[in-house]
Amino acid sequence: MMLDGDAVAFLEKNHSAAMTTVRRDGSPHTVRVGVALVDGKVWSSGTRSRLRTRHLRRDPRASLMVFDAQWAYLGIEARVRIIEGAEVPALSWRLFEAMQRAMQPAPPAGMLQWYGRPVGREEFERLMVEEGRLIYEFEPLRVYGLYRMPASRA
Repeated sequence: MMLDGDAVAFLEKNHSAAMTTVRRDGSPHTVRVGVALVDGKVWSSGTRSRLRTRHLRRDPRASLMVFDAQWAYLGIEARVRIIEGAEVPALSWRLFEAMQRAMQPAPPAGMLQWYGRPVGREEFERLMVEEGRLIYEFEPLRVYGLYRMPASRA
């Protein structure tokens, strides 16, 4: 399923989300995550040791609720592909760069914020390897929510 223009516009501005995966007993497990569009795909970051990663390895279904600071939200029911391997540090730079683009104040050019401090690309990529980072790529199966801007407020 392709995201419509309103969903893309919402995702370009909003990076806070709740991600729900499915436990072995079928109950939901929800955590707060950051998301961003990278090359038109919805991505989030995680690590090999996270509980949600274990859930997704067993059952790739997940739901996202991306939200703004007011009342709008975008729900995405998805199948998740876990991206792992040597390319993940560079892909993580792209993901976090997309998420931090609108930060105020923005990180200095060529830097990203990581745990409250600016880091350059080489250090960032080294940290991604040390942390065992991976990327969750969401394939939307169903999209819904209150994310469309009424024409009178556009």
